Amino acid sequence: MLSIAIHGGAGAVPSTLTAERERQYRDGLAAALDLGYATLAKGGSSLDAVTAAVRTLEDNPLFNAGRGAALTRDGAAELDAAIMEGRQQRAGAVAAVRHVRNPIELARRVMEKSRHVLLVGAGAEEFALEEGLALVPNVYFRTEERRNQLEAERSGRSVSDLFPSSQGTVGAVALDAAGDLAAATSTGGMTNKRQGRVGDSPIIGAGTYAKNGVCAVSATGHGEYFIRSVAAHHICAAVEYRGLALREAVHELLHGRLRELGGSGGIIAIDRSGRIVTEFSTEGMFRGARDSSGLRQIDIH
Repeated sequence: MLSIAIHGGAGAVPSTLTAERERQYRDGLAAALDLGYATLAKGGSSLDAVTAAVRTLEDNPLFNAGRGAALTRDGAAELDAAIMEGRQQRAGAVAAVRHVRNPIELARRVMEKSRHVLLVGAGAEEFALEEGLALVPNVYFRTEERRNQLEAERSGRSVSDLFPSSQGTVGAVALDAAGDLAAATSTGGMTNKRQGRVGDSPIIGAGTYAKNGVCAVSATGHGEYFIRSVAAHHICAAVEYRGLALREAVHELLHGRLRELGGSGGIIAIDRSGRIVTEFSTEGMFRGARDSSGLRQIDIH
């Protein structure tokens, strides 16, 4: 079974989401989903598939990752990303980077080309230079929509959790023909966050996790709660050690543990058989799923 699922943020669906803008979101999700699946169908690895899908979402200014990321209180974009493969459970992550065009690519280089798991700030960007990755001025990430959103937060006006996303994330999980699982997550974090704030996305076991024979998980939502609940690992541990079905484990985390702490959000996950779970405790989640049995769906509400 070949399987892939993606997400582009979870939260309240605003009344300002017009039919045309919803179509744009769906087209963006479809482009990422289909590219990831095409990678699997051509014999590519789950790592290649989740990298391709997340990179596509990072390049789309509609989503809160890469270009179009939410802005810090000083008006800059600070980006986090992580990737993990299930066979050997290698992982790489970066946080608080301001000039790396595709943070997911740098996270993968950290995993494959360094002896570390997590690099942050200037050290991560120095490594990006050594690896020849594309660096851009910070203004590349800043869209007019995000600047307006930041101004709204500064003036005390509320902004949507989903669109324009103030705390959204993008991610992908996949199972390839060899049975290898992988997960990847990338984000601009929360609008008006303090400089240096890091959410759950680059924290292995919180927002991103993968283990062959068990599952792969990518999370979206208010990152502090996902960190405190070690959400992604919690789900995989429930499957591996308690024998829960993946859907049960995801439901328990979102509607039990996370809710008890006061948090909400969404999860995409795939188990060892390629079964896909996309669930959320918010009003909506941008998401897509596709597998070799013929499933292909893209949803928001």
